[in-house]
Amino acid sequence: MFQSTMMEGELTIAALVEYSRRVFPEARIRTWTGEGLRDASFSEIGDKAAQLANALAELGVERGDRVATFMWNNNEHQVAYAGVPAMGAVLHTLNLRLSPEQAVYIINHANDKVIIVDASVAPLLSKYLTGTPDVEHVVVANGPKEALTAPEGIAVHSFDELIDGRPTTYEWPEIAERDPAVMCYTSGTTGDPKGVVYSHRSIWLHSMQVNSSSGMALGNADSVLAIVPMFHVMSWGLPFAAMMAGITLVMPDRFLQPEPLLQVMAEARPTFAAAVPTIWQGVAARLEAAPQDISHMREVVVGGAAVPPSMIRTFDGHGVRITHAWGMTETSPLGTVSRPPFGIEDPEKEFAYRVTQGRFPASVQARLIADDGTEQPWDGESAGELEVRGPWITGAYYSPDGPVSEEAKFHDGWLRTGDVATISPDGFMTIVDRTKDMIKTGGEWISSVELENTVMANPTIAEAAVVGVPDEKWDERPFVLAVVKDAADADVDKQRAYLAERVPRWQVPERWAFVTEVPKTSVGKFDKKVIRAQYADGAYEVVESRS
Repeated sequence: MFQSTMMEGELTIAALVEYSRRVFPEARIRTWTGEGLRDASFSEIGDKAAQLANALAELGVERGDRVATFMWNNNEHQVAYAGVPAMGAVLHTLNLRLSPEQAVYIINHANDKVIIVDASVAPLLSKYLTGTPDVEHVVVANGPKEALTAPEGIAVHSFDELIDGRPTTYEWPEIAERDPAVMCYTSGTTGDPKGVVYSHRSIWLHSMQVNSSSGMALGNADSVLAIVPMFHVMSWGLPFAAMMAGITLVMPDRFLQPEPLLQVMAEARPTFAAAVPTIWQGVAARLEAAPQDISHMREVVVGGAAVPPSMIRTFDGHGVRITHAWGMTETSPLGTVSRPPFGIEDPEKEFAYRVTQGRFPASVQARLIADDGTEQPWDGESAGELEVRGPWITGAYYSPDGPVSEEAKFHDGWLRTGDVATISPDGFMTIVDRTKDMIKTGGEWISSVELENTVMANPTIAEAAVVGVPDEKWDERPFVLAVVKDAADADVDKQRAYLAERVPRWQVPERWAFVTEVPKTSVGKFDKKVIRAQYADGAYEVVESRS
């Protein structure tokens, strides 16, 4: 049999750690303290990763054991990202914004043995530990270990004291590239959160795509403001992509409000940033009140939800290009990035590409499936549920009893995303809505996402979410929950008149409510499940107009 002549080699996190500390000693992890930046070189991160591995091994952590983190984006979290999977254990990032019930469920479901926690959130973790009998050790970073109160049977350690003085080398075990490296749980908007386990191989391949020109196009000359949390889908893969390409990462820690983020930008002058749309809406509002030059950022990649076209234009005005991306916990998460084709000279034609979610990379296959099970064409008009598959897309959910491929989420080897989309003939995907968020009124469908974008295009609106609510005549009608920039703009008739010029009149919502903030999920998306429940409970002062 004719064979290739190429060498074999396992794609492991340990190899990335050693590569980054040796080849990119000048690259930095820079964490904002509220007053300035504290830096650690990749060499220092590698040293501390080895020290952490030595310490965890002494605590009894073995291959396959889960080591959780309950942390902000900071230097110590990057050390855990490097050291835990490199030693053969599995890094499990815990979402800081989970409900107590979800947090306890996830810790127990994952069977976490050790938890590393930032002192600033240690009191919150303390409340969970009484319900997590399998946790043996908690390590407190960035503050005194006394910040955590643990029940009897759980040993509490100081991160610095635990690793200080230990060897800065570790004999990383030989690991198969398909072994587990990191696990994350979905946000659990429907049912219990579901575990996704990433392999060393999938992380390597995903990191290569993040850094490629059709991905986030990152390299050694970049400084990346990583706002997207490290507890959410591996901060979109940035911690590992940084090791691969020598990218300096700027970490905001717990300072995620617009004002401190702009302080970080002024101090660190990053070339790139990544976060969900709600973060950038807040930044845009702050820039309007207190102008600041942010044109040092060549690009901001935004995902997690559709970006209103008006926001893209707002940042164009600041000299910063917003680029759409799409993905989910199950896709590691990079699924698409919107980079317009070469040679488009008309700015409006280019803009039409920019407001899509973009093209799929070569490693992600996609198809659209209609309600009747037929595959839809890529004609830019035919919509269906988006299904994907590929080497960094999960084929099952984690269970202590073995992987679970439930039919509601997996179809003939494809992941059902729950997103309704169209794909153009040249491969650009546009999310129309989530399947559960489409609004059916009088037999016709309304995209809540498209309607939201039109509502938020009105300069009087700071943010707005649209959900379907029951209606006696039409079965369901759109309801708008909005935040206005000025109290005088909370005028339903004026808002409806604005929409009537931009959408078909039958789509114009009759029911509105104005609030100071739209409810959001733990990862910053509009929480439409909560909005629908609160509407049903009469929590909003709804104004209705049919004029």
